[in-house]
Amino acid sequence: MSTLQRRTLANAVRALSMDAVQQANSGHPGAPMGMADIAEVLWRDYLQHNPANPHWPNRDRFILSNGHGSMLLYSLLHLSGYPLTTEDLKQFRQLHSKTPGHPEYGYTEGVETTTGPLGQGLANAVGMALAEKTLASQFNQPGFDVVNHFTYAFVGDGCLMEGISHEVCSLAGTQELGKLIVFYDDNGISIDGEIEGWFTDDTPTRFRSYNWQVISNVDGHDAKAIIAAIEEARRDSSRPTLICCKTTIGFGSPNKAGSHDCHGAPLGKDEIQATKHALDWHHGPFEIPEDVSHAWNAFDKGQTLETLWKQLLEGYKAKHPELAAQFLRRIEGSLPADWDEIKKDILAQQSTLTDDVATRKCSQNTLQLLGDKIPELLGGSADLAPSNLTMWNGSEAISPAQPDGNYIHYGVREFGMTAIMNGVALYGGFIPYGGTFLMFMEYARNAVRMSALMNQRVIHIYTHDSIGLGEDGPTHQPIEQITALRVTPNLQTWRPCDQFETTVAWLAALERNEGPSAFILSRQNLPQQKRDSLQQQNVSKGGYILKACKGTPDVILIATGSEVALAMDSATDLEQQGFSVQVVSMPCAERFDQQPKSYRDKVLPTNIRARVAVECGHSDYWYKYVGIDGTVIGINRFGESAPASELMTLFGFTQEKVVETSKRIIQQNAH
Repeated sequence: MSTLQRRTLANAVRALSMDAVQQANSGHPGAPMGMADIAEVLWRDYLQHNPANPHWPNRDRFILSNGHGSMLLYSLLHLSGYPLTTEDLKQFRQLHSKTPGHPEYGYTEGVETTTGPLGQGLANAVGMALAEKTLASQFNQPGFDVVNHFTYAFVGDGCLMEGISHEVCSLAGTQELGKLIVFYDDNGISIDGEIEGWFTDDTPTRFRSYNWQVISNVDGHDAKAIIAAIEEARRDSSRPTLICCKTTIGFGSPNKAGSHDCHGAPLGKDEIQATKHALDWHHGPFEIPEDVSHAWNAFDKGQTLETLWKQLLEGYKAKHPELAAQFLRRIEGSLPADWDEIKKDILAQQSTLTDDVATRKCSQNTLQLLGDKIPELLGGSADLAPSNLTMWNGSEAISPAQPDGNYIHYGVREFGMTAIMNGVALYGGFIPYGGTFLMFMEYARNAVRMSALMNQRVIHIYTHDSIGLGEDGPTHQPIEQITALRVTPNLQTWRPCDQFETTVAWLAALERNEGPSAFILSRQNLPQQKRDSLQQQNVSKGGYILKACKGTPDVILIATGSEVALAMDSATDLEQQGFSVQVVSMPCAERFDQQPKSYRDKVLPTNIRARVAVECGHSDYWYKYVGIDGTVIGINRFGESAPASELMTLFGFTQEKVVETSKRIIQQNAH
């Protein structure tokens, strides 16, 4: 194909991007116009995908990490034959459209992940490439490469300025992810203008130090140069590749190309007309000539690719039936067929324990029972495995020499770990979990939010959950973090009090395929609580009556985690003084809120206004449960460095304080 023909096809992307941004009077036309030539080569010559089935398992993954350039992706999907119509493009950035301002997973077929927070799309791509390599190692057999494809990502200067790019690209090089190919849109422009005033990194040298193959100074507007770079990238199977493409932002615009003026604003009708004239594109808004449309359409090619793969899969099924069955189950995201029996057996084992155990150890105990039965579990920790207890006896670390393992040593990369887990979950075939201290959730906060936004089954394990960790002091002692997690939409946060609640949390998280879960686990040992069969069943409801009383309670104590034992001891003391006390354990407030009102009213009767919530964290969240007549024993200031027992006394997490507060609330509500 001639350079002129390719340029015409790329100009279709430019025209659609200009037109949609102009119609919306909002958006970013510059990046789509600058990267159109690269996209034309990649999507038409190399990308293995099927517009008729965007979820075909062996498709190449394409990630637009610089998600503000979303019209590039929407144009490519539309032109390639995905179910994204011209009318959808005209509704760019409008309410309930399939073309939101940034690519949103679940809104648009063909969008592999939500991008917008810069650098995280790149991190997701690393996760997908890691998942591809691991899944291939676990399932491929001689003559049957049922998992065999590339992961491609577009990134801009902003993605590489974000610190997460260092975290994930360093790990990608260490893991030798040779099927990850990243195109860097090196246009020298960001929102504030020319980046030479704030971004002068030697990017090629930086990536070479990560053990990446780097292809520098590629003309991003020369199809032959782009093809040569992609061919070179695909030949290196032991290193990820960064292709540094020199481009002009807003390519084709006579007055705004190469300037930040076209980065995040419509070009304007007059400039669009001038640009189309300069590009020799003489068509109306959103108009694509039939020959251009035909040249772009990937429907037939995609069907052929998937058909060939299905034929391979049939042979795989015949020769390796057990592997094939497990492979198909895992990529579908379903749990084993005997899951109910697995769950029943595990719960039965956990209901008889009596020893005091830290809930971080309880989590590891549960993993030990689950690991062999749920092979899709892909664990990890941000350099804290001995503290987070995220490894079990069957954990095998993934490395270039052992790519078929089930555990990732992420190093001190909390943000990168979490965003990589999102990519792994989006890829499919795995249920990722990863651990760090609760305090360091803050490093990963935006990626935690993204797992919730994208409804991904990701399990976040956070240990050292309060001032109870002691001597490490306020830098390590979480205060507001649990509240931040609980108020995140679509995230279920569990703070269990013992082995049984921890096990229920794990089982619930595995069953929850519509969103992430977070476990808040203690460093210190906690006692096992006694439960009858009904109480055991009610743990999964998020809040339940752990200790009932005869008649109407004088006060209801609500607690989570390590404070449940404190509430139980305080209840015993109060009863000895003649008070009637009900104790509610609420390991997962979000699940409790989802229960029918009749159940919630039974656990927290509306006529009992004397309520005391006890949790070693910020208190404000709990007023929704105690009301204006109740109170909360919490901590609303930073901690101190001292032994845990001294801190608990200092901040009032004592039996004496709970009893005193309860009696005061009872007296207040008696009048």
